[in-house]
Amino acid sequence: MNYEGIIIGMGTFLLIGLLHPVVIKAEYYFGTKIWPAFLAAGIVCIVLSLFSSGRVLSPLLAVLGFSLLWSIKELFEQKQRVEKGWFPRNPNKKIFE
Repeated sequence: MNYEGIIIGMGTFLLIGLLHPVVIKAEYYFGTKIWPAFLAAGIVCIVLSLFSSGRVLSPLLAVLGFSLLWSIKELFEQKQRVEKGWFPRNPNKKIFE
């Protein structure tokens, strides 16, 4: 039996699920100004996936890289959700970023 597809599917599910709270916490503590870190990490993961010879690691690095890039969009949407009152605002963070 070939379990690689199942492992990649579970890994994808976990990576996307883990990034959701990361985006929420990143916006809470740093605001949207943290987006270049998501960009850099995403690009690094995508490049690493190109040079990885692992049949499971390479796709998971690519999924992580593109999920980090997608997280940039989610970061700005999270800011809008906070402004609407759907999520708590950090009282210690300046309102204007």
